[in-house]
Amino acid sequence: MLKQFIPENSSPTLEKFTNYLMLDGKKSTARKIIDETFNIISKKTSKDPEEVFKIALENVKPKQEVRAKRIGGAVYQIPHEVPAKRQIALAFRWILGAARGRKGSPMAQRLASELIDASNEQGSAIKKREDTHRMAQANKAFSHLARY
Repeated sequence: MLKQFIPENSSPTLEKFTNYLMLDGKKSTARKIIDETFNIISKKTSKDPEEVFKIALENVKPKQEVRAKRIGGAVYQIPHEVPAKRQIALAFRWILGAARGRKGSPMAQRLASELIDASNEQGSAIKKREDTHRMAQANKAFSHLARY
C-alpha cells in the first residue's frame, strides 16, 4: 500500500496549496491529486516528496517584482521587494498554472513533473520567476520613484 500523505501529517503550507489546487469547492479531489502527486514524486526521485515540495516552493518564490506607478502622465514599472505572504501566493499560482498548462496527462502527473522540475531549477514556473526578476532588474533605474 502506498503511503498516505494527507491529512495526518499535513503542514499549513501544504493545506494552503491544497486550497489553491481546489476547484469548485472539491477539497477531497484536491487532496487525492496531492496524494497521487506525492506518490509519483517518491517513485520518480526516491526522495521525500515533502522535501521536494519545499525545495520547489523555495526555488519558485520571487524576491522582486515590478509594480506600475503613474507619475506625471507617464506609467513607470517600479521594482519592489515581494512580501513573504505574496511570495508564497505567487509561487503556488505559478506552479499550478504551469502544471495546468501541461497537456495530455492526469493532473497528478503534471503537478509531480512541475514540482520535480521546479526543485531542479527548471520548468515553466522557474521561467516565470526569472522573467519577473529580469523585469525588475531592467527597471532598476526607476527604483528612486518608489517612495512617491
